[in-house]
Amino acid sequence: MTDSPYAAKPWVALLNDVQRAPITPLDTLVHALRRAVTEAPDRDFLAYFDGHLTYREVDELSDSVAGYLAGRGLESGDRVAVLLQNSPHFVLALLGAWKAGAVVVPVNPMYKSGEVAHVLRDGEVAALICTDRAWESYLRETVADSPVRIALTACEKDFQTRDDARVLTFERLPQAADADGLVTVARAGHPAPGGRDLAPADIALISYTSGTSGAPKGATNTHGNIMYNAERQRTGLALPGVPVYYALAPLFHITGMVCQLGACLDSVGTLVLTYRFEAGVVLDAFAEHRPHYTVGPSTAFMALGAHPAATPDHFASFVNISSGGAPVPPALVEKFRAGFGPYIRNGYGLTECTAPCASVPPQLEAPVDPVSGTLAVGVPGPETLVRIVDEQGAEVPFGEQGEILVRGPQVVPGYWRRPDATAETFPDGELRTGDIGFMDPQGWLYVVDRKKDMINASGFKVWPREVEDVLYTHPAVREAAVVGVPDGYRGETVKAYISLRPGADPDPDELAVYCKERLAAYKYPRQVEILPELPKTASGKILRRELRSRARDTEQAD
Repeated sequence: MTDSPYAAKPWVALLNDVQRAPITPLDTLVHALRRAVTEAPDRDFLAYFDGHLTYREVDELSDSVAGYLAGRGLESGDRVAVLLQNSPHFVLALLGAWKAGAVVVPVNPMYKSGEVAHVLRDGEVAALICTDRAWESYLRETVADSPVRIALTACEKDFQTRDDARVLTFERLPQAADADGLVTVARAGHPAPGGRDLAPADIALISYTSGTSGAPKGATNTHGNIMYNAERQRTGLALPGVPVYYALAPLFHITGMVCQLGACLDSVGTLVLTYRFEAGVVLDAFAEHRPHYTVGPSTAFMALGAHPAATPDHFASFVNISSGGAPVPPALVEKFRAGFGPYIRNGYGLTECTAPCASVPPQLEAPVDPVSGTLAVGVPGPETLVRIVDEQGAEVPFGEQGEILVRGPQVVPGYWRRPDATAETFPDGELRTGDIGFMDPQGWLYVVDRKKDMINASGFKVWPREVEDVLYTHPAVREAAVVGVPDGYRGETVKAYISLRPGADPDPDELAVYCKERLAAYKYPRQVEILPELPKTASGKILRRELRSRARDTEQAD
């Protein structure tokens, strides 16, 4: 690799002196919390509607959670599953579990019983912290056939009094007889157990990823992985001395965990939480708390931009806005800047590299590839090596497409108890992402698409993102997703699913013709279907696999 053009890291020249400088992260976010309590004990750490918790309060409350868990027999290294939305409860559960020496397993609250059951069994989870509603509706039964022996429940109406009916739509339930209350435990004053400090090499999270096939696998994010990326965020974003972060991405997702919670705590800033995404609630939080930074999927910014109440003033306080989860269409970036002011900066990463491994520095704007029209997702950091290789594993020249490989301090050591999958995805510690992309000679990285999403139309490769980027330039299009569907003549053909901006009513054929005028004949969508909303993950990423399934069901019905 010594003669590799990628090993020369041309992207380092695009970074400023601060971004190039070596960093010395703290060991864990618990150590960051202790430092924050020493430096600014009475500063607001969490803002939740009209509620506030200081660093001192979060430290004391999470100490008590840790003491309770240890008192119930939780040992160092045991797993604690956390199934909560963006509320103070998530932060207390996370920090409390780490103070008890445990490994946290963040669980998507949208998971159904079978999906949760797989995580609990595969992770050999000893304790579960969840909402009272989920416990009563399905988790009690799910836990009965699992290793879980400790259950804590919470109601996210705690720590605030506003009870915003747009998101906090539920009622408090009586405390279950077979589970203790998280807030009661946190306020009980249990002393944290001693001798359970964690080190950078210890596993912090088992983050279950859907993967390309089969049951979800648990990526083992270490404390060192988290602290490296949190510290790079802190030093590289050029935010004010006391930054305010808005948690747009869910905290159970690696992007929200690291780029919002982790970076905020490492910066001794304030983190604004509003339970879950609802565009009007988010805009109100922007106006009330005046955040400096947020990160979220492009679909969230589409929804915010389409909200009738949105104005440039809602975004006036932001120093930087990032998008992660999926590459941002260039048209969305320009529409958003024209309408509201901020420039949305791309970022690229996976759960397996603990969120970002490339991002657009705040002093730069991402270039657009003149050939494909693809917007760059950013540049790697100084300690990160990104390479592009062909199907045989040989490096390709700058500008040529291949699989993106990542090596660096943010890459996880592997999958939880999956040696075969670890060996396949992390040969010699280097992450094979499964994403197709290319790098230009300056070091800008471009993501074309997932390997598995490529469409083969009459032997020609069609990458869905290229078609989607064209669709996003149409003024009627709010969201777009392109998939391959079976075709008796072409093998596969291109189908586009669209949701529309308010007031728009184009004919599907009009959208197909629009693409035909701008793309090669084999690329434009032969089928266009308009839906009220496109299916998404909890983190806001559009689910192409659900749309492929819908297309197959439609074909079979026909």
